[in-house]
Amino acid sequence: MSLSEDLVWRGLIKDKSFDKIQWLDKPGVFYWGVDCSSDSLTIGNLAPLLMARRFAESGWRAVLLVGGATSLIGDPGGKDAERPLLPRETIEANVEAIKKQVANLFAGQDFIPADNYEWFKDLNYLEFLRDIGKHFSVTELVQRDFIAERIGEGGSGISYAEFSYSLIQGYDFWQLYKRHNATLQIGGSDQWGNMLSGVGLIRKKEAAEAHALSMPLVVNKATGKKFGKSESGAIWLDAAKTSPTQFYQFWINCDDEDAIDYLKVFTLLPRERISAIAAKHQKDPAKRLAQTELAKEVTRLVHGQEKVDFAEQVTKYLTGELPVADANDEALSEVRQALPAVKVQPGSAVIDVIVQTGLAASNSEARRLLQSKAVYVNGEQFDQPHLESSAFKNGRLILRRGKAFKDSALVELV
Repeated sequence: MSLSEDLVWRGLIKDKSFDKIQWLDKPGVFYWGVDCSSDSLTIGNLAPLLMARRFAESGWRAVLLVGGATSLIGDPGGKDAERPLLPRETIEANVEAIKKQVANLFAGQDFIPADNYEWFKDLNYLEFLRDIGKHFSVTELVQRDFIAERIGEGGSGISYAEFSYSLIQGYDFWQLYKRHNATLQIGGSDQWGNMLSGVGLIRKKEAAEAHALSMPLVVNKATGKKFGKSESGAIWLDAAKTSPTQFYQFWINCDDEDAIDYLKVFTLLPRERISAIAAKHQKDPAKRLAQTELAKEVTRLVHGQEKVDFAEQVTKYLTGELPVADANDEALSEVRQALPAVKVQPGSAVIDVIVQTGLAASNSEARRLLQSKAVYVNGEQFDQPHLESSAFKNGRLILRRGKAFKDSALVELV
């Protein structure tokens, strides 16, 4: 399958500056860039980075840029208020951390690392205005969505620094064209306006052809919201921010209607394998085969097979496939992070504990759950009024509301 066919099948084409998609089947040099406003990428960054990996595996030469300079300004795209400025020292630390994550996800692939601080640190302001600013129309810039929303009625306003961000990104593309003959920039659709800045600048400065390609922003079909966050916040690639088990759990708990699409976007599995998973999944969605394969593959890509094995073991404790009484300290710590966890006295009223864990909002709701036999302890239906010592194994148990494993809590004896 050609690159263009694969990208279309995976749903990775949103906007393009060229007419025929087959243009992508003649490899050249492309670049993808990311700002370093944090010391870790998120799964929102993972989608275009894996798209870049697909290009590299199809013969394109990859230039992967970290924004040591642009991070000092902050990308206004997708933001309804001004970003706080970070100190240079913080940006430097963030850049080094993200370089390692990018290298990990491009393991085995040849790529050119780049940092735009290299060409911006000594740039003369008057030179920039004369050579770059002269080629941009303010009229066109203010019509771009992210700027129009900020300066329109009810908008929070925008500083000249963030307003100029699009020129800076355009300058990046021009520099990478001159240094590495990059003729294509890829990224998320929220970057489309910024990407076009580089396309136009190269044409004006070099009388040469350059192009941009954006992929759709990934959204949760059930909520319509931008994908990449859980109830507890962003899903990070850094294990210190989102543990590998929490990472695995995020993917395994995604909705049925999203799972196959996520396999296409967030894994490197070939079309034939994904199609086979989809066929089996549709026959029996309750087995959550697609979610399981998704969780395994994405966690393996980001954290390695050892972390996948550990996450699978913890998941068996969470679902009752293995008794939580057997969990060692490391696994138990992950269970406590994955589920609401409370400590109780032996003989505590079940209704009180159900409310305390958040599995019910009130005593009356907890009572109805108990009376309708919708309460489970360690995977078995439970209708007793109190949690006696005999219900606990090794001083702990899993309390569940209904049959959904996600509606569970860890209960431990004081």
